[in-house]
Amino acid sequence: MLLTSTAFREGGAIPSQYTQDGVDLSPPLAWRDVPAGARSLALIVDDPDAPDPAQPVMTWVHWVVTDLPPDGDGLPEGVDRPPGHVGLNDWNQAAWMGPSPPRGRHRYVFKLYALDRTLELDHATKRDVEHAMRGHVLAEARLTGTYERHGQR
Repeated sequence: MLLTSTAFREGGAIPSQYTQDGVDLSPPLAWRDVPAGARSLALIVDDPDAPDPAQPVMTWVHWVVTDLPPDGDGLPEGVDRPPGHVGLNDWNQAAWMGPSPPRGRHRYVFKLYALDRTLELDHATKRDVEHAMRGHVLAEARLTGTYERHGQR
């Protein structure tokens, strides 16, 4: 399975329009090669460098979406209500909330999972989703982007 975006390449900088410094749109995402037996897809976006990439102490969750249809090919830019269920991020919001690093250049990891079942979870956290997915992941794809606020180092 492959996960890509027209907004940034693997390891590249995420444009500010997809961050809390901009209009905070969700970036466009595209996927392909979903396994034939997949019943749903789950998407988790998190930042493993919080709060400081020099000394990370936590992974901060930006977006959780489950039960995406496996026959789809992605999500458009700025999707407010993706198909499926939107879980809770670490701001306790059921929404995309883009990068807003307090210091340094952070990595943002978009993880797409093909599952052999639907999860049917409302307002689930990343932890809830990871627990429910155990033993049901058929394939996984990752896309990593970076972001640093202008003038930070």
